[in-house]
Amino acid sequence: MIQQNLIQLYEDSFKKNWDMPALTDYKGGTSYTYGELAEKIAELHLLFTELQIQKGDTISLIGRNHSSWSLVFMATITYGAVIVPILHEFNPESIEHIIAHSDSKLVFVSESLWSTLDSEQIKVPVFEIPSISLLRSDDKSLAERLNTLAEKFQQHYKDGFSKEDIRYAVVNNEEVVCINYTSGTTGFSKGVMIMANNFAGNIIYGQKLNLLFNGDRSLAFLPLAHVYGCTFDFLYALATGVHITLLGTIPTPQNLINALKEIKPNLIITVPLIFEKIYKKKILPVIEKPIVKMLLKIPGINNLILTKIKKSLIESLGGNFREVVIGGAALNAEVEAFFHKMKFPFTVGYGMTECAPLISYDHHETFVPTSCGSVLDEIMEARIDSGDPENIPGEIQIRGENVMKGYYKNPEATEDAFTEDGWLKTGDSGILKGRRLFIKGRIKNMLLAANGQNIYPEEIESRLNNLPYIADSVVVLRDYKLVALVYPDSAAVNGDNITREKLEEIMQDNKGILNKMVAHYEKIQSIEIVDKEFEKTPKKSIKRFLYR
Repeated sequence: MIQQNLIQLYEDSFKKNWDMPALTDYKGGTSYTYGELAEKIAELHLLFTELQIQKGDTISLIGRNHSSWSLVFMATITYGAVIVPILHEFNPESIEHIIAHSDSKLVFVSESLWSTLDSEQIKVPVFEIPSISLLRSDDKSLAERLNTLAEKFQQHYKDGFSKEDIRYAVVNNEEVVCINYTSGTTGFSKGVMIMANNFAGNIIYGQKLNLLFNGDRSLAFLPLAHVYGCTFDFLYALATGVHITLLGTIPTPQNLINALKEIKPNLIITVPLIFEKIYKKKILPVIEKPIVKMLLKIPGINNLILTKIKKSLIESLGGNFREVVIGGAALNAEVEAFFHKMKFPFTVGYGMTECAPLISYDHHETFVPTSCGSVLDEIMEARIDSGDPENIPGEIQIRGENVMKGYYKNPEATEDAFTEDGWLKTGDSGILKGRRLFIKGRIKNMLLAANGQNIYPEEIESRLNNLPYIADSVVVLRDYKLVALVYPDSAAVNGDNITREKLEEIMQDNKGILNKMVAHYEKIQSIEIVDKEFEKTPKKSIKRFLYR
């Protein structure tokens, strides 16, 4: 068990950083110091008391990144209740199911999302964010009682709210503080029971690594309802005295670049998709020019070109960051190799919701390409279910401080998730060299060739996605032959006035190019163009089970 209590981290941080900026909405301008945030949390605690919320009760929270979202999250866990963050991208039926399945006693939701839900399916009080105004309740007197809360708050804190008034619920680290519903690609998502210890393990390790420092700036653009963004863009940052700016809008490349240039964050937490887009849209067109291709082959000149590209990219991302941490999915191998070649300060970590989320990580100075970092020292352990773990891939299995308690109200899934001797089965295939992990793919995604050869489709797709006019792809096995389903890059196709007939010719050329790059057993038989974008999870992983 981690010695540092999770809730105590925030008591200490709010007091220590009382006058420092804590949260700012990039759109809208709402901003809180740590002291103002603590006071708003106290106001919500009074609301919870009025609603007779008890320690251990669950509270659902649905909406985009916003200071009010952050406020509700912190108020819930510091009160001793359990937060249920629900991704706003889930469909209405899933949201309604999660609210019911989690036994939520209270719901906070943005008004735009509330209008998509069937209010008859939700029988508990519902509050709108960011205003924290009542949307529905079966208790007709509740609205009247809520009108007196401001007066009660003033009576309780007659001399005004101060540092000394910050006294949060006693929540032991072994207690569940969050139920995070995954977006799994094989059926309805499961509620991961995250203990205070799991968050504390991630936060303390982040502080040990010095990823952020007191007074630093960060830009939170990954969805906070997903544990990756929640832990490192929000919880870790808030425990460290960081000024967090919440993007609060769709992180399109242009939105993101504008915000990064303005905020100039000290650390960038992101997912592969963003860097793959930067490579494909900004870098590839430059390095594919014949003259640049030639110059990149000349010793000395190539370093000058790479340095210039690196400098331009760093400036476009704010120019003030120490490191870019990429996680949530595998990074395209070609993209990773290029960024490493130009000595860009990035690293690739590995984790999962069930570990809140971190399993392995290396600083960019020690990062080894194709790896996903080293298993967290003294916190986590990993093993490979293979006769030769260093050379023959097998399932990655883990145990340690960051591992979840289990799945909420789902003992069967919990039992299936662990080995008989208590190791969590990740479902990922990989090898382990020392403490450094190398992921080969998802076990469920692995395809078996006619000759018995294991094929990892992600490796083929990563090459395919860098070829002309391809936005995304899924490699499937049909009659023991590999077929690539391809969703075209519509912007590029329309911009170059490519006809359907011409596009099919290009895809034939792409097939030939790909098959020269892969092993014999990885060659694809055909490319099929699909007209509709592949369905994805909120982590932007393709729901493969829909395309088998």
